[in-house]
Amino acid sequence: MAERSCVEGKPCVDRRELRRCTRHLAAAHVLRRLARKNEEAEPMNPKLLIRNETPGDVGAITEVTVAAFKNLAISRHTEQFVVEALRAADALTISLVAEMDGRVAGHIAFSPATLSDGTPDWYGLGPVSVLPEHQRKGIGKALVEEGLSRLRNLNARGCCLVGHPEYYRKFGFKNIPGLAYEGVPPEVFFALSFDGSVPQGTVSFHDAFQADGQQGGTGNSAPCRA
Repeated sequence: MAERSCVEGKPCVDRRELRRCTRHLAAAHVLRRLARKNEEAEPMNPKLLIRNETPGDVGAITEVTVAAFKNLAISRHTEQFVVEALRAADALTISLVAEMDGRVAGHIAFSPATLSDGTPDWYGLGPVSVLPEHQRKGIGKALVEEGLSRLRNLNARGCCLVGHPEYYRKFGFKNIPGLAYEGVPPEVFFALSFDGSVPQGTVSFHDAFQADGQQGGTGNSAPCRA
């Protein structure tokens, strides 16, 4: 109605009519923007449950991790070994699963990170995995948000990761000048400070990220490469 009132062949010369049309056009523009945002947003499934991992989830977490990274070209396909090594080292500060209809459909891990400037209480995010058939349903987003919330509750000072530039910015992650992870381009290394302080230097992740499934073998993984 608002747009038609201005294009019905009658010029909007009356000031009151012009103001009315302008307001309606502005409202219509806002509604269109909101509609586009809603279409692009990942829908949240009401059947989704985010919870701590249990010993009975270990096998399912491995299966989810393998499936999630199977066709990812940049993956070394060692993510399942990284999760296992973090668990064996008691370095899984937070390990959450996403359950759909009683089945584990996603997983996220958080583990301690070391900063060269000595700043304590920082953590690495990853690996994070979602079964291919359940991707783009809001599961990854729910896992990240719940994990970050729990880190804050642990009085963590920040979190960092290696990941997709367009995905993690929506959670507040940024490329921080002066803070780096050696061996990766700066545009894919992200950090999120919880207390406003900005650390400087380099980040080291847990030794478990070297795991490649071979006894004594080393890989070159980093959180979270997704």
